[in-house]
Amino acid sequence: MDLVVKSTKGEDTGRKVSLNKDVFGYEPNDHAIYLDVKQYLANQRQGTHQSKERGEIVGSTRKIKKQKGSGTARAGSIKSPLFRGGGRVFGPKPRNYSFKLNKKLKVVARVSALSYKAKEAQISIVEDFTFDGPKTKDYVNLLNGLQVNDKKSLFVMPTADANLAISGRNIPNTKVVTVDQINTYDILNADALMIAEGSVEKINALLK
Repeated sequence: MDLVVKSTKGEDTGRKVSLNKDVFGYEPNDHAIYLDVKQYLANQRQGTHQSKERGEIVGSTRKIKKQKGSGTARAGSIKSPLFRGGGRVFGPKPRNYSFKLNKKLKVVARVSALSYKAKEAQISIVEDFTFDGPKTKDYVNLLNGLQVNDKKSLFVMPTADANLAISGRNIPNTKVVTVDQINTYDILNADALMIAEGSVEKINALLK
């Protein structure tokens, strides 16, 4: 698959880049995508939620009423989950939600996601560029030039670019990552995948 290389203004540069069919023309594996996205979202969870059980509630241990003769059910503690202010039954406790996935499966998931984007013509190749300084206005002009200002966009750069990352971090629905940071969730979440020309070979080497 050959794609035209665009300038930062969205113009045709006259160059083309060939995408590796083993990476961008793979038969997608939906279950691998599901597992990789599930792991990514699980890793975002802090897992710090907690509620108190009856043994952790501060309160009197006195028996609140006599055992018999009240006409109601027996009750021995004000900290019982049956009463307001009492403990919670089987409430959430701090835990780690992360789980392990094989590296090969994660590669299959990312290749599948890239193949879906290629099949849906949502990938564009942009010439290598950088900003002289961190300016949000320059990033907005970049989005307008590439006609992705009204879409969720993901820029994949060959190396980290602080000026570019800072320029775009306050703009919603856009994200800048390097080749080694791409993940299945970000790829599928973007409506427009913008890959810098210098990133193509690195993606092929990383995911082949």
